[in-house]
Parts: sequence; structure tokens; C-alpha cells
Amino acid sequence: MSPKTPDASATSDAKSRAGLMTPGRTTVMALVLLALVFVFENTRSTKIRLLVPEVTTPLWMALLGTGAIGALCGAYSTRRRP
Repeated sequence: MSPKTPDASATSDAKSRAGLMTPGRTTVMALVLLALVFVFENTRSTKIRLLVPEVTTPLWMALLGTGAIGALCGAYSTRRRP
């Protein structure tokens, strides 16, 4: 009888799952979670001046919008170019 060899698909599945949870991705996910908790804990209204008009909006909406703009700028600047 021949010894059992691991199935090639089982080995590739284990490698792909291990690649999903790298220390860097885990750290980023933890920071995103902390940022979201911070955003949604700040629910008071605040006045924001946009060049000329003054707008009253919930602070969480201003923080979330600013974070989204920052994430888009970061994604754009780190994008690989051909």
C-alpha cells in the first residue's frame, strides 16, 4: 500500500486562507474597527464651514466623510502604475 499524499487542492486552500490573515491585514482591520467605533461614538451636531456656507451636521457624518476622502486619496497614491 502507498502512503496517502495530501491533495493538491487542500494544500492550495490552506495557503490561500493563510494569505488572507497576514499581520498587516489584521492590524489594518483592527484600526478600521477602532476608527468606526470612534466615528459612531461622536453623534453630536457640529457646525462646519465649507469655504463660504456654514453647515450643521452630525459629527459622525463629518468624520466618516473625511475618513472616506482620506482612504480614497491613500488608495489613489499607492495604486500601481504600468
